[in-house]
Amino acid sequence: MPQHVRGVVARAKGEPVRVETIVVPDPGPGEAVVKVQACGVCHTDLHYREGGINDDFPFLLGHEAAGIVESVGTGVTDLVPGDFVVLNWRAVCGRCRACRRGRPQYCFDTHNARQKMTLTDGTELSPALGIGAFAEKTLVAAGQCTKVDPAASPAAAGLLGCGVMAGIGAAINTGGVGRGDTVAVIGCGGVGNAAVVGARLAGAAKIIAVDIDDLKLETARTMGATDTVNARDTDPVEAIRELTSGFGADIVIEAVGRPETYRQAFYARDLAGTVVLVGVPTPDMQLDLPLLDVFGRGGTLKSSWYGDCLPSRDFPMLIDLYLQGRLDLDSFVTETITLDEVEDAFARMHKGDVLRSVVIF
Repeated sequence: MPQHVRGVVARAKGEPVRVETIVVPDPGPGEAVVKVQACGVCHTDLHYREGGINDDFPFLLGHEAAGIVESVGTGVTDLVPGDFVVLNWRAVCGRCRACRRGRPQYCFDTHNARQKMTLTDGTELSPALGIGAFAEKTLVAAGQCTKVDPAASPAAAGLLGCGVMAGIGAAINTGGVGRGDTVAVIGCGGVGNAAVVGARLAGAAKIIAVDIDDLKLETARTMGATDTVNARDTDPVEAIRELTSGFGADIVIEAVGRPETYRQAFYARDLAGTVVLVGVPTPDMQLDLPLLDVFGRGGTLKSSWYGDCLPSRDFPMLIDLYLQGRLDLDSFVTETITLDEVEDAFARMHKGDVLRSVVIF
């Protein structure tokens, strides 16, 4: 029987979100219903509320979550009720050209649940990133559930579902940071600080954090940055060069998503160095770079989507590091809140007061 639960809904562009009653259907073939235990408040959810993703209102927000599988539909063989899972928004198909070539992290045909969750009047909801986890329960494709060690804190584990994985993956998977490398991270919000953590895990010798907020830079130091640069007071390109013997960093990770910060990343790298764009730009942004500089400086310009992660590979590994005390996911949780406080959490996020607010159920 369909279940009625509470969830956070964005009904129209720019309007405050509201907690409403959501109807969650029984899982169909290849689907699962998950009882959500924790869900982080990610900037992407704010983008949805402000119409920055698309205009498929109303949205059921929330996607950075962990919980317990409650029930599964027919054909689901790798999940059972009671499994502790982190939700991911890229359930790979196993059939597309990327999957067939052994690169499922680039899957071109990821999928979500076929059925729709609705409001009580039957209005269909668009779940954020195909998840919709600001709700007591949610319906997802079974492939969006990644089993991890249940000893992990749900508030910490859920962060792997988006922002923390994006940052760590940008450093390790996309950027290929290795032992002894010099790394600069431009933008020290949740994703940028996760990139700092990823660079530290990979053995970088020098990690330079760049931001315009001293509080964020101090947080970056606690995450593993060896040096900090306040770009409000100092030219970050010159500062990064000075800190790298005049050469520039081997890998520069841009976690802001703006043309001006991307240009800084481009010129702050060493010759033949790598730029990784993990910050999300808006559709109207344009980048202007001299083509001769692109040619002459060599190296690699990459974008990192979801940290180029493969959830079945990366989530359990990172949770193991967390349980071993080698990855401090708890430090990303600035505060825990209730469903009714999501709108206030958006305001704190906009002001840069938090790394992550996490809804606890």
